[in-house]
Amino acid sequence: MTGPLVDEPEGPPPVAVVLLSGGLDSTTCLAIARAEGFTPVALSFRYGQRHTHELDSARGVADAAGVEHLVVDIDLGGIGGSALLDESIAVPKHVDAEAMAAAVGDGPDGSDIPVTYVPARNTVFLAHALALAEARGARDIFIGVNAVDYSGYPDCRPEYLAAFEAMANLATRAAVEGHRLVIHAPLLELTKAEIIRWGVALGVDYAATSTCYDPAPDGAACGHCDACLLRARGFAEADVIDPTRYADRARP
Repeated sequence: MTGPLVDEPEGPPPVAVVLLSGGLDSTTCLAIARAEGFTPVALSFRYGQRHTHELDSARGVADAAGVEHLVVDIDLGGIGGSALLDESIAVPKHVDAEAMAAAVGDGPDGSDIPVTYVPARNTVFLAHALALAEARGARDIFIGVNAVDYSGYPDCRPEYLAAFEAMANLATRAAVEGHRLVIHAPLLELTKAEIIRWGVALGVDYAATSTCYDPAPDGAACGHCDACLLRARGFAEADVIDPTRYADRARP
């Protein structure tokens, strides 16, 4: 006669590294990782960006979520090549999202890639996330990239993420020992409106996030850069009140 069945004790939730800029997408990604049962370690970067207010938002988001938050200092500003790093390059502004879409081809040398693209930024960020994941024994990295409302950035495409994941599983001791790493990009194929609806369902406080590429000194959003216009259109299409604090009450 056998005794009663005893449930085996479950181990701790798996750790996941979540890239957290403090913006709408990355904050939603953090909430998704938690909802999927991971213990997130949030990773942010002070990389020479002009819009450093986003780091204050990232800190607040991580604190509110009760997750560990690390900030890494790197100097992409010394490399330059982007309006987000070089104050001599103007951050593009538009009247509305339609005007922004019509400006395709206004990038350097007439390309479709805007001047707000930061050379190799996601590759640098993911490399740091990979190192942290391996050091912590994590097998999962979350990144809030989006291929629908992605502003033309080449390092937000599905092909790029697949290539980085393949590289990561060739380049790490953990993968060689049979512990494959997975890059999660749950927002990749969603519109901004769909992302916002998902975040609202998870209880995300979007008022605590910062998206603007050219905020006022107090962090108020400019309302007319690409990031602001995509964000505002997302809230309108999601039929959710936009909690963004705009400079001079100017809304797109």
